[in-house]
Amino acid sequence: MTTDSTRDHRAETSHSGRAGVLGAVVHRWPTVLALALVVVTFFDGVPPLRLLAALLVVMPLCYLLFGALRGELRRPAVLVLQTAGLLGFAALALIALAVDDGTLGRYVLAAGWLAHAVWDFAHHRTGRVVPRAWSEWCCVVDAFGAVAIVVMA
Repeated sequence: MTTDSTRDHRAETSHSGRAGVLGAVVHRWPTVLALALVVVTFFDGVPPLRLLAALLVVMPLCYLLFGALRGELRRPAVLVLQTAGLLGFAALALIALAVDDGTLGRYVLAAGWLAHAVWDFAHHRTGRVVPRAWSEWCCVVDAFGAVAIVVMA
């Protein structure tokens, strides 16, 4: 037998459950946009190797731009670290293009994208250099992009 209070509790739980999901989606909008971008980007297959390599270089350039605009690069240690990141990711992109035999180059790029996801995660945890929404968005794009590159290679 169902009482009025039981029905009210069920209605509240159902309503708050929907509101909770919507609230989570709104709170994690960078993740939702990132997942949409990954689906659109990889929907019809893996993009050309040169494009994926170029993106691996553009990603840390964005961090340098954000860092400069936010005044984070005034500290020499931060500038050195961000520059080292750019050089490391650029080196991975160049290696992937140099060894491109169809699959090995894609695996090198996937490793680079996954490494950049870790880079994004570290920036998200510290809240430095880039806005947290950016590092969250970029981390999801990079991680799921890396998986798509490997799975679809």
